[in-house]
Amino acid sequence: MLFSVLTLFVGQALAAPSLSSIKVERASAQAFVSTSDLRYKLSAVNAPVSGPGSPGGASTWSLSIDDTSAGYKQKVTGFGGSVTDATITVINALPSAQRSQLLRQLLTSDGANFGLLRHTIAASDLSGPPAYTYDDSNGNADPSLSNFNLGDRGTAMANLLKEMKGIRSDLTIFGSPWSAPGWMKLNRVLTGNANNNWLDSQYYSQYAEYFVKYLQAFARLGATLDAITIQNEPLNNQGGGHVTMYQSASEAATVTQNYIGPALRAAGLNTQIWAYDHNTDQPSYPQTVISGAGGFVQATAWHCYAGNLDWTVLTNFHNANPGKSQYMTECWTSPATSWYQSSKNTVGPLQNWAEGSLMWTLGTWTQASDGTFGPYIQGGCSTCRGLFVVNQNAGTYEFTVDYYMLAQFSKFIPKGATILAGSGSYSYAGYSGIQSVASKNPDGTRTVVIENTFGNDVYLTLSTSSGQQWSGNLLAQSVTTWILP
Repeated sequence: MLFSVLTLFVGQALAAPSLSSIKVERASAQAFVSTSDLRYKLSAVNAPVSGPGSPGGASTWSLSIDDTSAGYKQKVTGFGGSVTDATITVINALPSAQRSQLLRQLLTSDGANFGLLRHTIAASDLSGPPAYTYDDSNGNADPSLSNFNLGDRGTAMANLLKEMKGIRSDLTIFGSPWSAPGWMKLNRVLTGNANNNWLDSQYYSQYAEYFVKYLQAFARLGATLDAITIQNEPLNNQGGGHVTMYQSASEAATVTQNYIGPALRAAGLNTQIWAYDHNTDQPSYPQTVISGAGGFVQATAWHCYAGNLDWTVLTNFHNANPGKSQYMTECWTSPATSWYQSSKNTVGPLQNWAEGSLMWTLGTWTQASDGTFGPYIQGGCSTCRGLFVVNQNAGTYEFTVDYYMLAQFSKFIPKGATILAGSGSYSYAGYSGIQSVASKNPDGTRTVVIENTFGNDVYLTLSTSSGQQWSGNLLAQSVTTWILP
């Protein structure tokens, strides 16, 4: 790891920001930046120069990347956010022209170019009340699943996902449930009771068939899903109105190996199963699932909420399970989180073998007078703010700082890019520092994304194992993306 001596001077001035749609040219180096104050938003700025450059009196930093085949790591699937019931509500509240424009900005190079989405299987904490599943059966047992029905909200979800795949055909979408139907659980309720809030083993087969029916129902509506996790945050067990269900690692392994995996195969579905979908502080959980059901599990999903968050857990997990993919599948964004919430929880996972990163959630209302966003369910996350927010009265939307910082990755690291080994990233106490990740892209270009959380500009020098050197300025409190030929 390279450590830099920093000096406290103002960095070089950059070109004026451009808010026009960016069409990336490949003939020469380019640079784009977003700043914490949103003065710059995916704006084109002075490109890095070949060689050491002229830092003047600016602070300096050095990074290196291995852009030879020896430095090749994981391939990227994509970046994005979660499509919740709240997301559907606010998108569908927009006038037609605004709605179409928003979807293109989310899913194409007109904007963030998101290529990976998570959707909620029935209700989550970002659903309007009441909570629901696709087979509530009025609380009565339905072992034949004869009452399975997507309902209005499930149908609306499938229709939006179909529309999104129509805009971007290579979009990867996976689904996550917040709970099985209440009658499948020992406490027999969907919400309101954390006691015995887990599956009744007599309904393991119905639990597996529930996934099959959901996948088939979505497919009939034109929304084919690429993967599922079998339970969102399985160690999060709450009463009140929040939708949760506890599931131990051993039970997850059992139902995956003996029920869900075989049921998907028997139905002719090639849907992947991603294990865990929870925090990095319990890596033994997904290891137990992979050890017990590895033939049916293709990946592990991680969230960002561990008290002592350490993304190197993913490197250790990769070393133990080199054939399994990993994703960062949830990290909340809010006015209460830092300006670098989405970038910090993307660059860290990418440095440690993740193939994609998603924020929670894609869209919400603008902030209400009481400080809440929503729609949300009782006991859910009232202060979660989407990557975009919709003003219902005005019929308009705007992107948040979290959108722009995530788009510094998603817009310029394409699906199929290969993450490169690198060194020189370092953060001091309080997360002040420089963090970076680089990729080799399918068209032969290289992308380098650099997060500068210092309060001053920094002049960066980048060395490559292929024998090149590039230098340029990083604005204070910004995420900068270099495209190198």
